[in-house]
Amino acid sequence: MAVQRVRRVIRKIDPWTVLKVSLVFNAIMALVFVLGTVIFWSIFVNAGIPQKINDLALLIGLENGINLDGAVYFRIVLLLSVIWTILITGFLTLGAVVYNLISDLVGGIEVIVLEETAAPQASRPRVTLPTARPGAAAPARRGILPTIKSAVRPKPTVVEEPEPEVELTGT
Repeated sequence: MAVQRVRRVIRKIDPWTVLKVSLVFNAIMALVFVLGTVIFWSIFVNAGIPQKINDLALLIGLENGINLDGAVYFRIVLLLSVIWTILITGFLTLGAVVYNLISDLVGGIEVIVLEETAAPQASRPRVTLPTARPGAAAPARRGILPTIKSAVRPKPTVVEEPEPEVELTGT
């Protein structure tokens, strides 16, 4: 395959497309963050770490200790992930609008792309092999390379016609 360098210029980015793609991407990332926090917190609680922290706080001298309530932390993480999704989606969409304004002034971003093109394949002449007729004797074995018969072409005959007589008259 032949490779060809092609120059492309990105002049416009559709803000509506950026909004849709970034909203879906950021929502998925927020979901991953929330689920990761829940899994981390469940491992944290099953290991007994909040109780050990509370015991340490009582030992140090805090009267009531430290109350680590998972539901409060979960609500905070959920609220932060929703705010983060909205803010980042808005900033990316605003960035697409600003890029479009700037590209009107400077012309956009130039990207060089390598495109693979299929080279046209030369057609080969079709070769037909002689076939044996049923009941006919098998042809004599020949070598691998075909024999080339030289054909003598007759030379073309040139017939000369007499030139027409032209009469020149002076006026």
